[in-house]
Amino acid sequence: MGGLLWIIVVGFIAGLIARWLAPGPNNPSGFILTTILGIAGAFLATFIGQAIGHYSPDQGAGFIMATIGAVVVLFIWHRLVASGVIKG
Repeated sequence: MGGLLWIIVVGFIAGLIARWLAPGPNNPSGFILTTILGIAGAFLATFIGQAIGHYSPDQGAGFIMATIGAVVVLFIWHRLVASGVIKG
């Protein structure tokens, strides 16, 4: 249970920082979407880090890389909203 709580807290903080670094009128808002943004960024950073050999298979991305991953996810979100694929 403590691990899940830690993932939620780190995801929320990474999502907040990503939204602060990449502001926009169509940013996902609210606690749940901000947390999902941060968690998705952590998964993306872990996947890319493991693919390039930066992380071992049993290692996950750290807080800074999770935040950078969340900024990338937010950039992708902005592009999808701008192209009309999703409604923001």
